[in-house]
Amino acid sequence: MTKHYLLSLNPTAKHDWDRCALRDPITAKRPELAKLIAEAIDAEPGTYLVSVNIEVKVLEQAPMHQAEQLPISPAERTHTQFKELAA
Repeated sequence: MTKHYLLSLNPTAKHDWDRCALRDPITAKRPELAKLIAEAIDAEPGTYLVSVNIEVKVLEQAPMHQAEQLPISPAERTHTQFKELAA
């Protein structure tokens, strides 16, 4: 069974659970691995000892978007504001 997911690694995320997130690329839902394994073995009620192999291939990497930095000095900020007003 091959499944595709988006893995997002963001060490600066506000919440711990968003620092490393695995999501379905279409629905954006987080996968429930136990349900996926049960589906893979067509499980009947009972307890199973299972072996799960995970093979990871990076298909594409998108860089993180960096927030635009604001000017630090008041003179730079004023100059930028005038340019935006003129536009």
